[in-house]
Amino acid sequence: MRLSLHEDDRAISAFGHADKGKILVLINRDKYWQCAFVIPKGEAENIKKRGLEAFRQEIAGLEPFLSDRVSELRDWSEVSLLTVAVDRLQEWALPGLLCIGDAAHAMSPIGGVGINLAIQDAVATANLLGEALRRGAPSLEELLAVQRRKTFPTNATQQMQVVLQNNAIRRVLGSQQPLQLPWLLRMLRRWPALRRIPARLIAVGFRPEHIRTPETGSANVRAD
Repeated sequence: MRLSLHEDDRAISAFGHADKGKILVLINRDKYWQCAFVIPKGEAENIKKRGLEAFRQEIAGLEPFLSDRVSELRDWSEVSLLTVAVDRLQEWALPGLLCIGDAAHAMSPIGGVGINLAIQDAVATANLLGEALRRGAPSLEELLAVQRRKTFPTNATQQMQVVLQNNAIRRVLGSQQPLQLPWLLRMLRRWPALRRIPARLIAVGFRPEHIRTPETGSANVRAD
């Protein structure tokens, strides 16, 4: 959903709030707040039954500074339901067809890594199929080389998301007690140096890709 962003909010880029079975995430989109109210799967209908006003109050209860703008949610049509799935195709290719990015593997929003993997898929595809595409249509075996290259980083990233979901998000959503940090987050909080590991895995990935295709045409393109 969207809520208006006021001038005093602009210094904040993104943040979240979790407490007693509720999670609210806010991302500054310059002109508005992009808001995610995280709920257990299947809970959407119960929230609607309680009514829009109760939903507004839940948001305001988590972030009081939004109290003066939750009334902007005038109808349920202004609240979109995003169902999270973590899965992947068994076969990414058929003769004449290659699926990469979201078409090959659905990622959770956790960490915002979906776009990272999609771009890395595209770079790997260019590296592996560039010459074959210049000759004509790649063979099925050549297409499947992309899947072989990207299977490990895709699986590893999805497993990392599942661990975070089960050990952090699911515990928060299932609790009606004051929030206690899961052991994984407590460990990162106690030893700050460990934060570099998930930060690198989220930002760079398990198998970074680098452009290996030769330059073509008059434009010079470099990727560092």
